[in-house]
Amino acid sequence: MLLELMGEGTSHQKGVFMGLFSVRELDEYPTGARRMKILTMAVLAVLIGSYEAQIAPVVPLLLKDLDMSLATYGAVSGAAAVSGAVASALGGRLTDRVGRVRLLVPLMLVTALCCFAMTLVHSPRDLLIARIALAFVDGVAMASTAPLVRDFSPRLGRAQAFGFWSWGPVGANLLASAVAGWTLPVFGDSWRSQFVIMGCFSLVISLVIALNIADLSPELRARIQHSEHDAAHVVDLSRPSRVRSLFADRAIWAHVVGISLWLVLFLTLTLFGQVMLVDSLGMSAAQASTVMAAFWSLNLLTLIVFGRVSDRTRTRKPFALGGTVAAVLVTAYLAHVLGGGDVPTGTLMIAGALLGGSLGVAYAPWMANYSEDAEDVDPRLQGTAWGLFGFLTKAIAVVGLLVIPRVVEATSWQTWLLVCLGCLVLFIPAVFFFNGPWRRPATGVAGVTSVPVEAD
Repeated sequence: MLLELMGEGTSHQKGVFMGLFSVRELDEYPTGARRMKILTMAVLAVLIGSYEAQIAPVVPLLLKDLDMSLATYGAVSGAAAVSGAVASALGGRLTDRVGRVRLLVPLMLVTALCCFAMTLVHSPRDLLIARIALAFVDGVAMASTAPLVRDFSPRLGRAQAFGFWSWGPVGANLLASAVAGWTLPVFGDSWRSQFVIMGCFSLVISLVIALNIADLSPELRARIQHSEHDAAHVVDLSRPSRVRSLFADRAIWAHVVGISLWLVLFLTLTLFGQVMLVDSLGMSAAQASTVMAAFWSLNLLTLIVFGRVSDRTRTRKPFALGGTVAAVLVTAYLAHVLGGGDVPTGTLMIAGALLGGSLGVAYAPWMANYSEDAEDVDPRLQGTAWGLFGFLTKAIAVVGLLVIPRVVEATSWQTWLLVCLGCLVLFIPAVFFFNGPWRRPATGVAGVTSVPVEAD
């Protein structure tokens, strides 16, 4: 399925390439299998980067060993998230200027060393320094991964490619929990053992990625065709790329504001899903984890399935809108349930799965839509656009860590879920300001694959 996603394109597309690129450049055009391998490395990189940031499985042990309160841990995590947010914005701009691989590979090796440095932590102050350093380096490194997905995936296959990319953050939660469950008993419940394992694993995978990943030459990265109907349109490379051109575009503003609201619910469930269920419904930790497992499982599935459907139909906005409307309905039901009452675990699992599935339906097509709209402004600013997205994600996580506990303490989880519901509803009108068709074009091709020529 992924190999088909990286297909060679239509004969008309190849004819367009012949008129726009030199013979040497066309000779270096990588095969579909080569592009698949590069994309696989990008997905693996974001999985490892997200895994390195995982600390949740050892937090109870860490709090006890460092004699640290939960409030202090929250402050440390918030400071690290701020560091990561700044790093994402900085890394996004750097990856456009320096190149994806030149930034990603060395910094991935540094993040592995940062994992080993976690074993030297003996106080909350040490933890603060270590987490800020890791979050900053990881934030700069991961800013290269989404642009890499865009560089090596055609517009007709981009939603599915970003669906696979989204597996990284979700898969990291599962990976960290599984590794901790298997190995903590072996190492006497030592939280430091997890960072040794994490560092070794990250170091090995970083070397694998370094040997198998590639980049576009800087000149050709910008020469991306926007459509078959306008195949001759390219950005004037004689002019420097300017960040302000992104914010001069109405669609980019709609994406930025809209996804900031949409992410409030998603990050609430990521950070506090189990806690919300335990506190509101009196569920056990195991039952709450079962419900959240159903959420993530269907979310992973719909990210790929509906990303593929979005690519096949050459539409993005109907899926972003439909998935969000479905999520609004399920969230409203869950907000009602949190008001009280005895709800069977099976019912909650179904509701959780439907919510995760609905969000997955919207997310991968939205990512493709955002990438395409940013590309239409200036394809040289993809890294900058995704750096901005990374900044927003981490900034909202900071707000969540600082604001959600206070709101819940003053009111209830039901109140906060209603806030999330309101934010989700406000995303809906933003969809109408995105660029792109609502219906599948009757003829023609919506986009032309980028031309992945490896840098020297």
